[in-house]
Amino acid sequence: MGQSQTRLDFEWTQTNHPHTYRTKQILAKHPEIKSLMGLCPSIRYSVSILVITQIFAAYLASHLSYFWVVVMAYCFGGIINHSLTLAIHDISHNIVFGNLYPWANRLFGIWANLPVSVPMSVSFKKYHAEHHRFQGTDYYDSDLPLAVEAKLFGSTVGKVVWMFLQPFFYIVRPFWVRPKGPNSFEILNFFVQITFDLGIVYFFGFKSLFYLFIGTMICMGLHPMTAHFIAEHYMFAKGYETYSYYGYWNYLAFNVGYHIEHHDFPYIPGSRLPLVREMAPEFYDPLPHHYSWWEVVYAWIFEDHMGPFTRVKRRPDKKIVSSENKEKILRIPKADNLESVAKAE
Repeated sequence: MGQSQTRLDFEWTQTNHPHTYRTKQILAKHPEIKSLMGLCPSIRYSVSILVITQIFAAYLASHLSYFWVVVMAYCFGGIINHSLTLAIHDISHNIVFGNLYPWANRLFGIWANLPVSVPMSVSFKKYHAEHHRFQGTDYYDSDLPLAVEAKLFGSTVGKVVWMFLQPFFYIVRPFWVRPKGPNSFEILNFFVQITFDLGIVYFFGFKSLFYLFIGTMICMGLHPMTAHFIAEHYMFAKGYETYSYYGYWNYLAFNVGYHIEHHDFPYIPGSRLPLVREMAPEFYDPLPHHYSWWEVVYAWIFEDHMGPFTRVKRRPDKKIVSSENKEKILRIPKADNLESVAKAE
């Protein structure tokens, strides 16, 4: 197929990201939302159940052929592993034990990391904080694709390949764009993970470790759950850089789909994000949003105006124009159908 992407560069802006100002506006009208902030102890049990389930599933996988191991990983184990990475996302905001016990949150993140088979929990925390603080800012926000990614994978076929390679990009990109030395918890995360992986091989066999690893890789590649990577911040409607998804996958994704709500209130646990929308519908219902991750993937791959370049970016050396941003935040979108994948204006 030919080149399908018409954009040749990112959507550059000098405005600040919208969520800080939105939060002030929402709390001014709905101060009761503050009651949703705080700990979510129940995540300890849901995560532990998923971890134990995956260890048992890894044992069962040791008795299957490699073909059925891959099928099992794609349809079951990889979904659990992806859910655990999204639990790690929630845990990174210290919602399990609170800000007074960051070490306890990091240790619990390491526990949630075990079936994923690749050490990532503590490193994710370190870079994800900057994604919130410097959303869309080149160099600081490692969630942004590199220009070379956008240029190499702009065609329809290229976008499919890019989705398969997403695990590689999300692992390598932070260390390439903004390398940081490992801290003590990252080192602990690494050695605990390696010890767990070796233990799986020793007690269950290599096939069990393969089940865990391949599940992580393929369900962070071309898989419906992976659509959240695209749905969250790719510009489906011009000028809008964060989107929420209100579909059934949220039940398996710790409500990561409520992404505008999450960026507005990062210290509200995912389990309570739907209540944010219920309390302040006038701020969320008018915004472009998604109801289908399948449609997100299809639109991103096959629509000409979509691709790796369709992200809003900021230059770290430019002055932020907050006044322009304020006017932009509250304007009502003009997309024709806001109940499905938002179309470009």
